[in-house]
Amino acid sequence: AAASRVFAFRDARWAPDPVLEPGAAVRTPQPVPLVIDNGSFQTRAGWASPDPAVPAEPLLRFRSLAARSRGARGGAGAETQVGNDLGSPEPLRWLLRSPFDRNVPVQLELQELLFDHVFQRLGVASQGCVDHPIVLTEAVCNPLYSRQMMSELLFECYQVPKVSYGVDSLYSFYHNRRQNWPCSGLVISSGYQCTHILPVLEGRLDAKNCKRINLGGCQAAVYLQRLLQLKYPGHFAAITLSRMEEILHEHSYIAEDYIEELQKWRSPEYYENNMHKMQLPFSNKLLGSTLTSEEKQERRQQQLRRLQELNARRREEKLQLDQERLDRLLYVQELLEDGQMDQFHKALVELNMDSAEELQSYINKLSLSVEQTKQKILQAEVNIEVDVVDSKPETPDLDPLGSEQSLEDVESINEFEPLFAEEQPEAEKPVAAVQPVFNLAEYHQLFLGTERIRAPEIVFQPSLIGEDQAGIAETMQYVLERYPKEQQAILVQNVFLTGGNTMYPGLKARVQKELLEMRPFQSSFQVHLASSPVLDAWYGARDWAVEYMTREEGWITRKDYEEKGGEYLKEHCASNVYVPIRLPKQAPRTTEALAPSRALTSSTGNPSEQA
Repeated sequence: AAASRVFAFRDARWAPDPVLEPGAAVRTPQPVPLVIDNGSFQTRAGWASPDPAVPAEPLLRFRSLAARSRGARGGAGAETQVGNDLGSPEPLRWLLRSPFDRNVPVQLELQELLFDHVFQRLGVASQGCVDHPIVLTEAVCNPLYSRQMMSELLFECYQVPKVSYGVDSLYSFYHNRRQNWPCSGLVISSGYQCTHILPVLEGRLDAKNCKRINLGGCQAAVYLQRLLQLKYPGHFAAITLSRMEEILHEHSYIAEDYIEELQKWRSPEYYENNMHKMQLPFSNKLLGSTLTSEEKQERRQQQLRRLQELNARRREEKLQLDQERLDRLLYVQELLEDGQMDQFHKALVELNMDSAEELQSYINKLSLSVEQTKQKILQAEVNIEVDVVDSKPETPDLDPLGSEQSLEDVESINEFEPLFAEEQPEAEKPVAAVQPVFNLAEYHQLFLGTERIRAPEIVFQPSLIGEDQAGIAETMQYVLERYPKEQQAILVQNVFLTGGNTMYPGLKARVQKELLEMRPFQSSFQVHLASSPVLDAWYGARDWAVEYMTREEGWITRKDYEEKGGEYLKEHCASNVYVPIRLPKQAPRTTEALAPSRALTSSTGNPSEQA
C-alpha cells in the first residue's frame, strides 16, 4: 500500500504544434469563424462550422507564453518561441513573458505573437490578411482601453472582416444550458489568475454586481511551492512551479470543512493512509562506487597523460618567451659591438641594466635556460609511453635530463593523491559493493500531507497567504445580498461552477455547504459543475458562432470599428455590457459672465496705448 502511493513526476515536454491544412469546408461557401479562447493560462483555437467534416473541438491548445532568446554567439539573431514550441517552461523560466496582467491582455506585441502562432499553425492561407470572422473571449468588465488595442490589432494588422467579443465563463454557461435550466443563475468562474462571481438575470450579465477575487491557480501553485521549499530545503531547486501545478491538478482536493479536515490529518493512521509521496528524479550512482583494478589503472594513466600534456604546453610557452627575450638582449649586444654607444646605453636603461657585464650575465643565463627547456621537450617526446605503477617512482633512479620533468609530474600527481587514496592499500583484493546508509529514493521524495488541502484552500481563505480579500463564500453572500429575496431565490437555483481552478475534487460539496450555511432554513438551491470546466468556454463560443454566423447581432464589422472606435462593443447573450465613454461637455460661457471681464479689460487697456 505504501509503494502504491509513490507517484513520479511526469515532467512531460510539450510537443510542438504541427502546421495544419484546413479542409475545403473551412473556406466554402464562405470563410467560417475562427474561435479563440484567449485565456491567461492557455490559448485554445479552432473552427466553428456546422459541417461535420470540420472538427468540433479546439485544434490548438498551448500555454499563453512566449520567450525570446538573446541569440547565439555565431551571429544568429534572437529566436522567439511561443506556446508548445518552448518544450518545457523551466529552463526558460526567467525569459517567459505573458501578454496578460492578471486576466487582462496589456502587452499587445506579445498578443500579436500568440495570434501569429494561431493563424500560422491553423493554416490560414489568405494573403496579407485573415479573412475569417474572429470570435474572441475577453475578461469580465474588460477595460475599454484593452478592447480598443485588441480591435486595433485585429482590424489594422490582420484586416479581419468582423469580430465578436464574449466572456469565457458566460460562454461556458451558454454551452451547459439544458432544457429545464432557468435563464438566471450565479456563475462562479475560477481560473489561473482570478476568480469571478457573476450574476446572470434573464439571460444577461448584471455587470454592476460582478465581483472579482484576485486569486486563482497561479497563486495556489506559488503558495504550494513555498510550503514545500520550506519543508524540504535540500530540494529547493527541484521544487519547480511546473511540478507544483502537476500536484495541484492531480493530488490536491478541497476540504468540505477545513478545520475538521486538519483535525483528521493529526491522526497518524489517517496521515499514513492519505499521504502521497512524490518521487523526485535522482541518480543511483554513489561517489563510493567500486572500480576494478584495470579501470583504476586506466584512470590513473589518463590522468598522467593529461598532466604531461599540460606540462608540455607550459614548457613550450616558457621556451617561446625566453627565446624572444634572448633575441632582444643579443640585439642590444650587437649595438655595443657595432660601436653605437648612444643607442646601446639607451637600450640598457630600458632594460633596467647598469653595465655590459650585467647584460652578458643575463644572456648566459637565458641561453642555458633555453637549451635546458629544449632538452626537456625532446626527452618528453621520447618518453611519451609511460608505465604507471601503484607505488610512487624513486627519484634518485631518474636520469639527469629527465629528472626535472619527472619531479614536476610527480608533484602534480601528488595533488590528486586524495582522489586515488582508496587505490593503494590492498589493490588486488576484491572490494565489496558500497551499500548506502539510507534509502536514496526515499530521500528524494516529497511527502504531501496537509499541503494537499492548504494550497487550494486560499480561494476560500485568502488570509492564508496574507491577502486582505474576501473568499468565495463571503463574496458570494455579498453579491446575493445586493438583490431582493425573490431574486436571491432565483439566482441560487442555478449556481454554476466553471474554470480550470474548479476541477478540484470536493469543490462542489464545499460550495453546497457554504450555501447551506448562508441561506434561510428549508430554502432550496442547486449547484452545477460544468461538463468540461476547461474547454466549455471554447465549446460555448463555437456554439454561439455557429448559431449567429449569418446574423448581424454581436458582430463588430470594420465599418463599426472605423465609425465608433476600437472600444465599441455589440452586446449579445454572452458578452460584457457596453459602457461608452462619455466626456462631460463644457458649458458655454454666457454674455453676462463675459461682460465683467470685457469691462475690466477695457478699463485697464494696453499700457502702451494709455501712454
